[in-house]
Amino acid sequence: MYVSPKKLKFLLNFYPPYIGAGVKLRHIREDWRYAQVSMKLRWFNRNAVGSHFGGSLYSMVDPQLMLMFMQILGRDYIVWDKSASIEFIQPAKSEVFADIHIDDAMIDAILHNTAAGEKYLPEFEIDIKDADKNLIAKVTKVLYFRKKPRHRK
Repeated sequence: MYVSPKKLKFLLNFYPPYIGAGVKLRHIREDWRYAQVSMKLRWFNRNAVGSHFGGSLYSMVDPQLMLMFMQILGRDYIVWDKSASIEFIQPAKSEVFADIHIDDAMIDAILHNTAAGEKYLPEFEIDIKDADKNLIAKVTKVLYFRKKPRHRK
């Protein structure tokens, strides 16, 4: 299903889990190749030591990469989140940001590795940083890509 970047931004910013975590999709480019997400520290997303709750840090970058690739690749492809991990580098007590980039090399690799109908499971890294560009956490996501059966050779 195609949605415009503007509509996706609206939907995610009013998605109850995002509201509950304090996550905000700040920007998404018209070509679906860049998005920025932020999260302010609030009483409802703090952990026991007063820094950002780890689950909220992960959730702020959970769906975007998959949703962006779905729009770029179109209806001929299956795109799923396969797995993810997060490495906490240092605690954050201020607003945090994540810039999510998709470049031509990523798209070319997907198209090449799925050309004959194979599944492809690349890893992507997303850094979460504070306003001073300090690295707070690294998220590694594995996505599943495959042409839908009717488009396989």
